[in-house]
Amino acid sequence: MKPTSAPLAPLIALLLGAGIGYLDSRPTWDDTGITVGAVVLCGFVTAAISPRWAWLSGLAVGLPVLAFNAVLHGGYASAAAVGIGLVGAGAGYLAGKLLRTLDPTTHR
Repeated sequence: MKPTSAPLAPLIALLLGAGIGYLDSRPTWDDTGITVGAVVLCGFVTAAISPRWAWLSGLAVGLPVLAFNAVLHGGYASAAAVGIGLVGAGAGYLAGKLLRTLDPTTHR
């Protein structure tokens, strides 16, 4: 893994998390299941892309959801999104490591 490309996955996760947080904070949005699924999926994919930065990807997906709701509505119930993002990132970490061990072109 090149040092210059390493933080790319957490940056993508941050952008995705900001999008999810924005959508989740809208007054007409009332579908927690889709929000949870999106946070898990984004955490999973970004962590699988770069397992070394999995923990940061999980935080980067979940924290914007919390931030949007805390700032705009004064609510902290979406703090669970941080934990959910970390769970998705943990699963993505395991999947990314497994895929790298199965890849014959990897010489690590």
